Amino acid sequence: MISGETIVALSSGRLPAGVAVIRISGPKTRFVVETIAGGVAKDRMASLRKLRAADNAVLDTGLVLFFPGPDSFTGEDVTEFHVHGGRAVVARVLETITGFEGVRHAEPGEFTRRAFLNGKLDLVETEALADLVNAETEAQRRFAVLNAEGVQSELYLSWRRRLIHARAMIEAEIDFADEDDVPGSVSDTVWSDVNVMIEEIDRHVAGFRAAEIIRDGFEVVILGAPNAGKSSLFNALARRDAAIVTDEPGTTRDILEVALDVNGMRIRVIDTAGLRETPGKIEAIGIEKARNRADGADLVLLLEDMFNPIEIDGLAVEGRVLKVGTKLDLLDGKSQVAALGEGYEMAISTRDGSGLAELLKHIADLAAAQISMSGDILPSRLRHVELLNETRGFLVRAVKGDVAGQELRAEELRLGADRLGRIVGAVDVEDMLDVIFSQFCIGK
Repeated sequence: MISGETIVALSSGRLPAGVAVIRISGPKTRFVVETIAGGVAKDRMASLRKLRAADNAVLDTGLVLFFPGPDSFTGEDVTEFHVHGGRAVVARVLETITGFEGVRHAEPGEFTRRAFLNGKLDLVETEALADLVNAETEAQRRFAVLNAEGVQSELYLSWRRRLIHARAMIEAEIDFADEDDVPGSVSDTVWSDVNVMIEEIDRHVAGFRAAEIIRDGFEVVILGAPNAGKSSLFNALARRDAAIVTDEPGTTRDILEVALDVNGMRIRVIDTAGLRETPGKIEAIGIEKARNRADGADLVLLLEDMFNPIEIDGLAVEGRVLKVGTKLDLLDGKSQVAALGEGYEMAISTRDGSGLAELLKHIADLAAAQISMSGDILPSRLRHVELLNETRGFLVRAVKGDVAGQELRAEELRLGADRLGRIVGAVDVEDMLDVIFSQFCIGK
């Protein structure tokens, strides 16, 4: 599929920069290059050219690369101009290119959209490409690269192929039971494999939480009474004064958040309002927000001032809670080991830094355990999970025989394969016929 319009955009990011990359894609690409660069360079080879405006004035001197379709990123003719990254240079080059009839500025994501429409990427690979561009940590980068290489897509397509094959077998048994080339009584084998696939989908979907942590971060919520040292710890982890710290209780009234890169993983630390029984009206709203945020956290750090401990009544937090004693430096030389003997899992001091490295390492270890950096293939979007759950529902109905007759059970398999196809954007009604004709000599 070739679009009727040619698009152009700056592809290299914010200006000014040492080098700016301007990308063109579409049917007018070759004409644009021939006009402003004095001819098309050899395919996929960089050529140093003077770029000229319509009045023959030199715009800049830069590298020109031409990628003929369909063997390009978008599947269309594509050119990249590598020019000097000054704002005036880029603006003038873009102005000249869009001055050609049929050439316009690209919309957000339009190059990738054309790549998908022209069959260069499937939907999962497209989503992975967006993740790769937005990756901020090493774990996010590895996850995005794995999916961009098609590993996740191949898993879904392999399940789909198995379902298409299963349906073909069932329908062949129904329609061609008298043919010598059609194996008899294949139902038991088919339904056994579908049962195995249901278990595989369940295990895969269970990994979605790990994928969420990789993409969005491991969420750590700091809870505690007023003046327990929550904001001090928040600032120490952020390595800046992100929260106000005073002796006055109730200073923090809203949710504060900072993202950390710890051992290549994204850790989101949230500071909350101090929990107490008689807060003011505004502070009470902050306390309610704190409790709600803690319920959805991956880890709650429950801080307590070891010098002046205050028990919090009615605190019920779901999930993992780590009780941390603070202000270790005030305990008259009492060691961290002694503090741990008093019911604290960890003890810290934000004033002299005692225990902070150990706390951060412990958080990172918990995050790594949740993420499971073993290289397993994980669903990377809620959209995938929803379609996988729909697939599972169809397969369960087919296996259990909730619908009467082999024909209707085969239809459940078709619906399941359809949902898997929607994940990657590949739904082809001819696939089932291909399987039938390749397996049996039906047309002999």
